[in-house]
Amino acid sequence: AVDGTRGAVIELNAETDFVARNTEFQEFASTLAGLALDAGDLDALSAADYPGTGRNVAEELTHKIATIGENMSLRRMASLSVGSGSIVSYMHNATAPGLGRIGVLVALESTAGADVLEGLGKQIAMHIAATSPASLSVDDLDPESVQRERDVLIEQAKASGKPQEIAEKMVQGRMKKYYQEVVLLEQTSVIDGETRIADVVANAGKEAGADIALTGYVRFNLGEGIEKE
Repeated sequence: AVDGTRGAVIELNAETDFVARNTEFQEFASTLAGLALDAGDLDALSAADYPGTGRNVAEELTHKIATIGENMSLRRMASLSVGSGSIVSYMHNATAPGLGRIGVLVALESTAGADVLEGLGKQIAMHIAATSPASLSVDDLDPESVQRERDVLIEQAKASGKPQEIAEKMVQGRMKKYYQEVVLLEQTSVIDGETRIADVVANAGKEAGADIALTGYVRFNLGEGIEKE
């Protein structure tokens, strides 16, 4: 769900695709996404009033499980906002408006027109859906992951017979390549296959005559991290 400068995404799980195609289930998911705009976290969302029922979200979920006849869970939510600019959403393989298997939100801080930000945001969101970046910037990367990658690359360089100082120089180049693979702003756009995402944003700002900052993103892939039998 998106409301101008705010956006939210939720993951609602059921046991079968059959239930996911159920109109009642889809309406429930859409309503939850809308309620998530004002909820700070999953606990707040679960405690929020569910419209027209006299129940809260957690109670309505229990009610839906009973009426639809299949176990369901509200697994997670995330939200993004900007002071001025736009939150842009993209749903990959959408089954209905705002509903699908891979949901992406992009936060663009800018005074540029909504049409400019919508076009740019959609392009970046499609890229994120395709590449699943690990972080927005190099600084946001998990330090442990970076250290692990560096250690592996140093060992590989030393194993090929290179002395420590040469190995470390080689690793600097390889770490740059690693950042280009996993960091959103360093990745090459899948749309044109040649422009860095940071430059895509900068170029759009130049054309619009207003600075544009990509300040955040969320990517939910349905079921990621769930152990499946």
